Amino acid sequence: MAHGRVNAAKFINRQLPEPYETELGGQPAHHLLATVYADWVCPPSGHRIGWTDCHAAADALSLPRKADLFLQPDGTASPIPEHLTGDQRQRATQACTLAVRIRREAHRRGLD
Repeated sequence: MAHGRVNAAKFINRQLPEPYETELGGQPAHHLLATVYADWVCPPSGHRIGWTDCHAAADALSLPRKADLFLQPDGTASPIPEHLTGDQRQRATQACTLAVRIRREAHRRGLD
């Protein structure tokens, strides 16, 4: 029997239980990390996947998973790509700082 395609995103809960979600930054943190991730992986020269799709993919993740997108395996921030300049670079710096804090707090609270 053939099965239709199912969009798994609607089954993924990107929100953490309260009060963790709010304490880790809530909706502003989701927005910042998803936006910076899309900027990060979509250089001006182009990318096989569009900016909107990259943003949507990151936005579906929980805050600790979004934070992992910006971190090295040892938990430090990844280097910011050279193609990010001006406001994008400033937001990326904020996102990296936030990602380190979110990952540290999530680990401390057992939200891995």
